[in-house]
Amino acid sequence: MATKEAVVLIGHGGTARDTPRPLIGELKRLEAERQARRETRMSPREAELDKQVREWPRTPDNDAYKAGIDEIAAALAPKLGGRKLVAAYNEFCAPSVEDAIESLVKEGFTRISLISTMYTRGGVHAECEIPDIVAQARKNHPGVVIEYAWPFDAGYLADFLAGQLARALSPVA
Repeated sequence: MATKEAVVLIGHGGTARDTPRPLIGELKRLEAERQARRETRMSPREAELDKQVREWPRTPDNDAYKAGIDEIAAALAPKLGGRKLVAAYNEFCAPSVEDAIESLVKEGFTRISLISTMYTRGGVHAECEIPDIVAQARKNHPGVVIEYAWPFDAGYLADFLAGQLARALSPVA
């Protein structure tokens, strides 16, 4: 049987500009309290608020970050040799990384590669949370290859950033 492959492009995620601030405030408070207790499972109320914030209607006007991830995804998809690409978010936006993986597994994908737009070491999302999600997904789906293309090589990132500087800035006279 042929391997059915997909890629999950992971963005941090942000709230839509018009998401009610009290909703976000309560969500962040409950998250902070849970983390202080060193619990991983959300309370029913926190899960409800997380779902509301993640599923808040998005447009390029109210969520430029999501629009930016969508733009990167559209440019990346044709470079993936026919693998399906989906965007997912660490927080505040849907789908979550977990939901994206689950959906791909249900669609019959047998190799799922994750890549983050969060490039630097030391960030809790890229260095801790996503590897934890990958480990749990591997336990939940032992017949599926789930891999994370991270960390990024510092030299590769330096070349990328130098290239961007060369494209974006006027030459020095």
